[in-house]
Amino acid sequence: MSSMSETAAKFFDACETGGGWEACQAYCHPDATFSAQAGALADVDSLEGYTEWMKGLFGPCPDGSYELKSFSVDEGRGNVSAFAVFNGTHTGEGGPVPPTGKRVSADYVYVMDFDGEKIRHMTKIWNDGHSLAQLGWT
Repeated sequence: MSSMSETAAKFFDACETGGGWEACQAYCHPDATFSAQAGALADVDSLEGYTEWMKGLFGPCPDGSYELKSFSVDEGRGNVSAFAVFNGTHTGEGGPVPPTGKRVSADYVYVMDFDGEKIRHMTKIWNDGHSLAQLGWT
């Protein structure tokens, strides 16, 4: 396994299990950026901010988990892509409404761009409207 692949896999698991920046920062440049074309993440522009946002998601969805469907490395372009499904149920406090008991099953892709051995930027591809509707938040 290449170091880029190993780093991306460790980052992905730390982020997707709610580890926040504390668990993720070892795999990223300190000023790593983030982008997504999703309204729920419109104000998030740093990877640190995104990892903390994901950590916060485990308040309303304490049973959150992911199923990794595909993981690919593009050495020539210096990036790693991960396609997964996030599953969780809104049973905890947090979110825009009291617990709904509704479940989300959301497809998403991370594209992690590397500079050397660490992630310098990540793009999330995700239909937030569909996910928020599943949870009963819209």
